[in-house]
Amino acid sequence: MSGEMIALVMSGLLLLGLFMGHPLAFVLGGTAVLGAFIADRPQVLGIVINRIFGDVLDNYVLIAIPLFVLMARFLSDSGVTDRMFEALRHLMSRVSGGLGLAVVFISILLAATTGIIGASITVMGMMALRPMLQYGYDKRLATGLIGASGCLGILIPPSIMLILMASYAPGLSVGQLFAGAMIPGLLLGVMYAIYVVIIAWLKPEWAPRIAESEQISRGAMWKMLIVEAVPPLILILGILGSLLAGIATATEASAIGAALALLIVIARGRFQWRTFYSALLETGRTSAMILFIVVGATAFTGVFNITGGLRASQDLIRGLADDPYTLIAVMLLVVFILGMFLDWTGIVLLSFPIFLPLVNEMGVDPLWFVILMAVVLQTSFLSPPFGYALFYMRAISPPHVTTTDIIIGVLPFIVMVLMMCAAMILFPALVTWLPLALYG
Repeated sequence: MSGEMIALVMSGLLLLGLFMGHPLAFVLGGTAVLGAFIADRPQVLGIVINRIFGDVLDNYVLIAIPLFVLMARFLSDSGVTDRMFEALRHLMSRVSGGLGLAVVFISILLAATTGIIGASITVMGMMALRPMLQYGYDKRLATGLIGASGCLGILIPPSIMLILMASYAPGLSVGQLFAGAMIPGLLLGVMYAIYVVIIAWLKPEWAPRIAESEQISRGAMWKMLIVEAVPPLILILGILGSLLAGIATATEASAIGAALALLIVIARGRFQWRTFYSALLETGRTSAMILFIVVGATAFTGVFNITGGLRASQDLIRGLADDPYTLIAVMLLVVFILGMFLDWTGIVLLSFPIFLPLVNEMGVDPLWFVILMAVVLQTSFLSPPFGYALFYMRAISPPHVTTTDIIIGVLPFIVMVLMMCAAMILFPALVTWLPLALYG
């Protein structure tokens, strides 16, 4: 069977399994097995199993994933985020749109300390959505802002997605990807904050300021903010400082982060054996889910490659245009469309084996392309019909906030993500400057 036919058959089986509602990990693995037998090459499954043991189970970089998940859970148990939001809420109380700005800043902080999208959106939604609605914020602005800001966790380091990308991008380290994503991630957060300011200026009734009766003195506000900002700043410096300075690897930095987060829980008097046990269980479930998808995707791409489907897919993309930027635009469009139906894990593991060899052939900087792709993947959480952020927001929103409100609310933020991609294409130094400064 030709490579073109294998590509069509395996892609069709993959889509069929997903639309039938089966878990992605088992759809990928099952498609790999069926593809091997349909191509009449069942012997490739032995090669794929060896590849899984060699590339996945022996990949020490992936150890950072459960440690960062554990760190995120410890930080949630410590109550740091709740108090930081309260401090920023009072600090911004005299400004129109102040609650929205507090959401953006806390989301950036959460992104820099957890990197877990579900946790960031849920925590911010529980803390901020009801106060925003009670103060008269437009429900579409409030839900869109919380959902989009919570998604910054997959871009701003430490990011589980960047760790997984580094392990599947030859020649790129976790530190390089963290450094490359830093400026685009922060700029995207700044764009969200500017959007809130503009909305508050044009339509003050959509983002009103807090009533004067609830405002506290400036001295008390700054004291509260300084006290509550110290623990997360120590955590961020411990992780990113040790990693970017070359003192620790990604795995070691994740261990430092988990240990510091546990110390914060103990220092705040929030440690309980029951919650500690619950944190370990949740870490095990989340890590197992991610690694099952990694194993399934490794099996799929292994069979896809050996049977000729990978080469056929690359030839198809090469034939679309001669200009490198046109081909990159096509790749990003594919990622954007896949983001409407798949989560980032599946997209990364399925697309990297096809895209990265083509990027290297074209002489394009792979670091720049990977970070560009990471920014586009922000939309995978926001794009209907299967954007995870939409489901998280639906779960924590009151009944009068409809799913339609949430979808309309995130649309401006999808546009801002695409604007950030355009800026990175026009000014590649937004990605490459910091890695070059740190790593040469």
